[in-house]
Amino acid sequence: MKELWVWVEPYDKKLVTTAIESGAVAVVIPVKGKAEEVKKLARITVVSPDGDLRLNRDVLYIRIEGKEDEERAARVPEGVKVIVETSDWKVIPLENLIAQKDEIYAVVRNSEEAKLALQTLEKGVKGVVLRTEDLNEVRRTAKVLGEGEETLQLVTVKVTRILPLGLGDRVCVDTMNLMTRGEGMLVGNSSGGMFLVHAETEENPYVASRPFRVNAGAVHMYIRVPGNRTRYLCELRAGDEVMVYNHEGRGRVAYVGRAKVERRPMVLVEGVSEGKKLSCILQNAETIRLTRPDGTPVSVAQLKEGDEVLGYVEEAGRHFGMKVEETIIEK
Repeated sequence: MKELWVWVEPYDKKLVTTAIESGAVAVVIPVKGKAEEVKKLARITVVSPDGDLRLNRDVLYIRIEGKEDEERAARVPEGVKVIVETSDWKVIPLENLIAQKDEIYAVVRNSEEAKLALQTLEKGVKGVVLRTEDLNEVRRTAKVLGEGEETLQLVTVKVTRILPLGLGDRVCVDTMNLMTRGEGMLVGNSSGGMFLVHAETEENPYVASRPFRVNAGAVHMYIRVPGNRTRYLCELRAGDEVMVYNHEGRGRVAYVGRAKVERRPMVLVEGVSEGKKLSCILQNAETIRLTRPDGTPVSVAQLKEGDEVLGYVEEAGRHFGMKVEETIIEK
């Protein structure tokens, strides 16, 4: 997940408060004596000479004036974060550093510069350090980081088999974020083929909508999380990050508030997309829905063979949730 840091110089309580409320993960205060004052406002990482991360020890600030400065930044040992700033904002030094190091944070002045830094070499910087006194610019930049965390090419899956099963343990993923129609989570029996399970945004005569929830399926299944990684549903705990996608494939990070495991009757859903087989095991109930290509939900209770729903396909192969190149067969 990309990070927003806000540079606070001179110290401004309102700027710090806006940074916290906008979701910044750190504030950079290049003078001593302010870390405790920030801590009274909220729990947030302070980068300063006496903060949680120490300037010139845990975090190095390097101003890029020429090739020599760029090479010095590239030589910083692994595990030390590097804040780089250019005299006139340029992409080329940033490209060179991103290609060599992971812990690069770029100083930016506005949301447009932030967007460019996050997209450089497709990979982008680890985070941006916003230097501004404009509170609205903090909010705009935070919005840039919150949007489009990941965009996937979702595929249309034709349902080929629906098989009611016996009792199994399933996981409801309750988040601290509200979802809307067309949004859900990608889960599947294989990391190479996942279905977009719709959030519980719909009202029905028996149960109120719960737009913070995705009844995601059996405990053994994969779920997509940030960083192009997967986890098993049974591993999720409060505070974990998961990805929420809409029907156009735009993804954003959501935080787990509760992962509820209960024994319920289950149903196997299989489908195919361009010759690729996908499957998932979901709770067999009317409130559990997959997602049609237009973003409308369809209940597993009404699902029929031949119906089309959304999914995601990639080459299977994961090691501790990270994608690897290997020969693997999952049935």
